[in-house]
Amino acid sequence: MTMIHESETRDSDSVATAVYAHLFQALADPTRLAVVQHLASGEHRVRDLVGHMGFAQSTVSKHLGFLLECGLATTRPEGRSTWYSLADPTRLKNLIAAAETLLNAGGSHAVLCTHLRTTDEDRQTAEMENK
Repeated sequence: MTMIHESETRDSDSVATAVYAHLFQALADPTRLAVVQHLASGEHRVRDLVGHMGFAQSTVSKHLGFLLECGLATTRPEGRSTWYSLADPTRLKNLIAAAETLLNAGGSHAVLCTHLRTTDEDRQTAEMENK
């Protein structure tokens, strides 16, 4: 039987905590959350997002880099262009739905974006995939 020392548990907890914090930090910034909303409607290039959002190219690139770093976004090169998309839209929709439920329970009836709303059908599909 393998014994786990308390220090090993603390180390793994601190690593997990940092990973979770990084994910939630990605969704905590209003600009990044706006980028996520745009990506929820489909693939975009940086210049498309700049045009839609009115932010500087450097701002959009910085936030896309953060989303890539924590695994929320992915890229697809095409010629001289790079297309950005959500890495796992279904699971992100589930996360947004959970956040919406928490907000509603606290009295804040906020809807982030119809692209990110999870329908009952989406929830059932996700449950089937996780079994």
